[in-house]
Amino acid sequence: VGFYDVVRSTQAPALEFTSVAALGTSKGPAGGSRVWIRARLATVRVKGKSTFIVLRQNSLYTVQAVKFKSAEDGDESAATIAKFFKTLPLESVVDLCGIIAEADVSGCTQSTVELQIERAYCVSEASSVLPFLLADAQRSDRAIEESLSTDRPFVRVLPDLRLDNRWLDIRVPAHNAILRIQAAVCRIFRAALERKGFIEIHSPKLIAGESEGGAEVFRTDYFGKVATLAQSPQLYKQMAISADLPGVFEVGPVFRAEKSNTSRHLCEFTGLDLEMPIDWHYREVIEVVHETLKAIQEGLESECADVLVIIRDMYPSEPPVISAEPLVIHWPEAMTLLKEHGIERDRMADLSTEEERTLGSLVRQKFGADLFFLDRYPSGVRPFYTMLCEDDPLHSNSYDCILRGQEIGSGAQRCHDPALLEARCAELGVPTAPLKSYIDSFRHGVPPHGGVGLGLERIVQLYLGLDNIRKASMFTRDPSRLSP
Repeated sequence: VGFYDVVRSTQAPALEFTSVAALGTSKGPAGGSRVWIRARLATVRVKGKSTFIVLRQNSLYTVQAVKFKSAEDGDESAATIAKFFKTLPLESVVDLCGIIAEADVSGCTQSTVELQIERAYCVSEASSVLPFLLADAQRSDRAIEESLSTDRPFVRVLPDLRLDNRWLDIRVPAHNAILRIQAAVCRIFRAALERKGFIEIHSPKLIAGESEGGAEVFRTDYFGKVATLAQSPQLYKQMAISADLPGVFEVGPVFRAEKSNTSRHLCEFTGLDLEMPIDWHYREVIEVVHETLKAIQEGLESECADVLVIIRDMYPSEPPVISAEPLVIHWPEAMTLLKEHGIERDRMADLSTEEERTLGSLVRQKFGADLFFLDRYPSGVRPFYTMLCEDDPLHSNSYDCILRGQEIGSGAQRCHDPALLEARCAELGVPTAPLKSYIDSFRHGVPPHGGVGLGLERIVQLYLGLDNIRKASMFTRDPSRLSP
C-alpha cells in the first residue's frame, strides 16, 4: 500500500486496468484472474483486521473488495490494508490489485463477484471533510420523508449546496445518469434529422441585433460596438435555407437575460433547433418535429434502459405517452377546453404557466397523450418573423410543443416575404437596420420555410419527471448563479 507521487506524464507503468462494469460478466476476466482497478473509494468498513470496501467507477458501477487476515503472513498484510483504508478519505481515487472471486454482494452493481485485495495505492486523496456525503445525496425524497418518523432521520442535502459543489453532486449515480440521458437526446436528435437529409450547422453566438426581437438579451462590448449573445440561432438557420441547404439543425448554447427564478427557466441552456423548407403548410414541420421527438423517446427507452432504471429509482416516473401521429390542438379549441374547466381568460393573451399545466392535464384526459402541438397562437404574442394566418391576421402560423403540461419549444412558419416582414417589423416597432443581412437573404429568393427551437434541459426535465430544471443542467446559469 502507499501513495503515488503526483502523476505528471513522466512514466507509464506496465499496468492494464479492467473496468468495474466488466467484472463478473462474460466480457470480463474469469474468476481467479488478477486485475487492476482504478476507482473511487465509496465506502469502508474495517472489523479488526478484516477490511470491506466498495469501489465506484464512472459513478454507476460498484464492486466490493475484501481483505481478511491470513496465517501465511502472520496477519501483517491484513493489518496494513486495514490501516490504509481506515485512514483514507472517502471519494479518494485508488489503484487496487486483487483476485476475482465469486460472491453474493447485493449492495453492488457487480453482485456476483468481489476482489480479494493484494495491493492498493492512492492516486488522488480527497479532502477529509467533504461538503456532503454521497450516501446522503443519493437518497430519494421518499426515503428521506419515511425516515423522518424514525429515531434516525436521514440528512437532506439542500439544492444550493449541491449546486455549489456540482462536480460532487454529479457523482450521485442518478445525477450522473441524467447527463448521460442528456447526451443521448442530442445523439438521437442528430441521427433522426441526418436520416432525413438535414445538415448540422454552427451559427454565431455574438450578433449585432436581437434574434428574438425582445429586450431580454445579454449585451457586451465588441471592439467599441454593442454586441448581444444570441437568444437563438433563428436568423441564421433561416439564412441557411436561403443558402439552399436542404434542412438544417443545430445543437448549441442559447442565452436569455430573463430574471426568472423558477423551476423551469435558465439564462443559458442548450437549444435543439431545426429549420426546413416547406411545400405548402407548416404542418410539414410539425410532422418532422413529432417524428424526431418520437425517435428520442423510443431511443431512450431501448438504448438507455439501464440508465433510466437508476434515475427512476431516485426520481420515480413513467415514460411519457406520445401518440403515433402528431396531436395538434388549435388555439380556439384550447380556449374552449380551459373555459369548460372553469378558466375565464383573455383569449388573445399568452398562456400562464398554470394555464399551460392545466391544458396539458385536460389534453391528457381527453386524448391520452403527454405530447401535443398547440397551434394558431395569437400573433400579438409571437416574434416578428412569424407568418400571420392568411384567414385571420390576429392569429399566426405558429405552434408550441407541450410535454406533460409544459412548453419544450416553439416554432412557426417564418415570414419569408421581405415586404410582409418589413411591414410586421414596423407594426411591432422592431428596427430593421440590424436585420439588413437577414432581410436581404430573402430578397434574393428563399423557399417558404418553418422550424422549431426546443430546449434540451427542459426536454430532459419533463421526460424524467424532475421537479427542477437545474437537475438537468450540468452547471446551472440562472439569475443568481454564475459559478461554478
